[in-house]
Parts: sequence; C-alpha cells; structure tokens
Amino acid sequence: MGPGPSNPYPEVTMALAGPVVGHLDPQFLELLDSTNDRLRRVFATANGLTLPVSGTGSAGMEASFVNFVRPGDPVVVGVNGVFGERMCEVACRQGAEVVRVDADWGHPLDPARLLAAHPSPAIIAVVHAETSTGVRNEIEPLGRGKGTALLLVDTVTSLGGIPVAVDDWAVDIAYSGTQKCLGVPPGLSPLTVSDRALGRLVERPSSWYLDLNLLARYVNDSSGGGRVYHHTAPVAMVAALHAGLGALLDEGLAAAWERHAECGALLQEGLVDLGLELLVQAEHRLPQLTTVRVPGGVDEAAVRRDLLGSYGIEIGAGAGQLAGQVWRIGCMGNTARRRNVFALLGALREVLGR
Repeated sequence: MGPGPSNPYPEVTMALAGPVVGHLDPQFLELLDSTNDRLRRVFATANGLTLPVSGTGSAGMEASFVNFVRPGDPVVVGVNGVFGERMCEVACRQGAEVVRVDADWGHPLDPARLLAAHPSPAIIAVVHAETSTGVRNEIEPLGRGKGTALLLVDTVTSLGGIPVAVDDWAVDIAYSGTQKCLGVPPGLSPLTVSDRALGRLVERPSSWYLDLNLLARYVNDSSGGGRVYHHTAPVAMVAALHAGLGALLDEGLAAAWERHAECGALLQEGLVDLGLELLVQAEHRLPQLTTVRVPGGVDEAAVRRDLLGSYGIEIGAGAGQLAGQVWRIGCMGNTARRRNVFALLGALREVLGR
C-alpha cells in the first residue's frame, strides 16, 4: 500500500521463477516482440517504436529528453510536484531553455498556461499522474493545442490505473514504470514514440545506452537485415512485464480502471471517516495514489513504522515540499483490492487511536 504495489500479479511471480534464456535467444526475442505488442495495447497506440527501456521510470524520462532535446531548445515543463521538478533538471542538463509553468503542489496544472508559456516550444512536457502529490493533470487539451511542439508525457503512475490514450491525445513521447499500476517489480520503463517524434531524433544523443537510434535497431527488425545487438536485456524482467501486461489485458483495461477507481474511492472515503484531511480536491485526485495530511501532533514516521512493523502494511512518506506533511498511500496494480483497503483502514484506525 505504499507509493507502489506491495505484491505483483501472481502471473508475474511465476514468470520470475521460470527458466532464464539468453538475451539473444529466439525464444526471448519472440517474447520481447509480444511484450511490445502488449505495451501498444496498454498505451493505446500504433507506434512502431514501443519498447521497455532497461531501467526504471527515471531511465524512461532521461531517454525521452536526451533523444529529442538539442541545446537551446525551448522546453515548456509543467511543475506541480517532484517529477515535474526532475523533468526540469533533466532538460537543463541537455542544454534546453527550460520554461517552467508552476502550480501549487496538490493542485493541477492549467493546460492554457502551458500552451501560452512560449510561442514555439520544441517540447511540452508534463506528468500525467504526479506521484508526489496524487494529482491528475489533463493531457488531452495539450495534444489539441500543441502546434508544432512535441508532447512528452510521464505516465509512470497512470498507465494501467486510469485511462491513457496516446494516439487519441496526440502524445508524441510517453514513458512509464513497471512497479505502479502494471503490477510488476521495478526495473523497466515502457516507452512509446510517435512517427512524428522519430523525425526529430537527435542524431547522436549524449547517452549511448539510451540512444533510440541504436535501440530501435535492436528492438525492431525493420530493415530486413536482422536485429543489431545493443545491450544485454534483463530477460527475467521482460518476462515479468509480459506476464503483468497479460494479466492486465485479460482483466480488460476498462475493468482495471474501474477496479482502481472503486478501491480509490473506498480508501478516500474511509480516510475522511477517520477524520483525516486529503490534500487534493476530489475532481483532481488519483484513485491509485492518495495523499493524506498528517494530523497535528502526530509523528508521521512513527505511524509508518507501526503500520509496517505490526501490520505488514507500508505507506509512503511525503516527498519534496511535502516531506513530513503528508502520507502517500498507493492502491494500485494487484494491490488495488477491497480487502487491502479495509486492512489498511483498520490498521490506521488502531495506530492513530481513532
């Protein structure tokens, strides 16, 4: 019940326990192709370049910037939490002219302000589901109004938990993480890139490891000349992601979104019934990540220790500006079950004496 799930889907555990083949074995390459197809379905895209980057969500973020940002490029970044701040840092390291559009933490970004922040940005970047605050930012208006800019979206905490529609929203670059609503351990960052964005690839990015020019030749045999080896892929993690995506697709995306919505509402109503205050207004809250203000006079770290030590339930601390002020409670992936919500609420009631 922390910022990420406490237990993967059972299918994922079985995949991790299975035999490991070589990273160039035809059996693995077939599995990789199938994984990429499943990612397209979950991202709701037909993008040819869709793959799991070998690294956590931050690797996906960095890949998204190093491959598309040139020195001096104006890059508009929406900032209303830790991961918008991180986008600014990564873009700055690529020499971008970063144009920040800030909103108070716990409040959504205004799409109109983002679109008006620069007359001709190269990129508009925003976090769809801000993990540090539990806020959902609107993406669709940005796709409609982006003009010549590329739209880059962080879907680390949204993919699989709430609707994500890469093609319908005209998103050009999107990355995610495995450990949130996909219900898989951390270690991979699903990434998808539109054909429009591929036309603007940096020819020689600063990162060899994250160079999409090279990765595309490994992931896609589009030239007819066979794949070109790039790096040793994490075979077991790709198998786990394949299994997790399979579990999600077997359930159905709409059903998974509804399950997350139901559990999120149940959790948030229960927290309010305990007399706790939620950080985000209802219309902008994520169902899968809830931020709760720590009551006055309560030792927030002691509460987290008691929940973990006595009940085996882990919740997250506040991050960035909200450190020490909130708890972050994740209810996502396989963990988004009514029984887990009731267990947390009962444990929290006892720990807080309410």
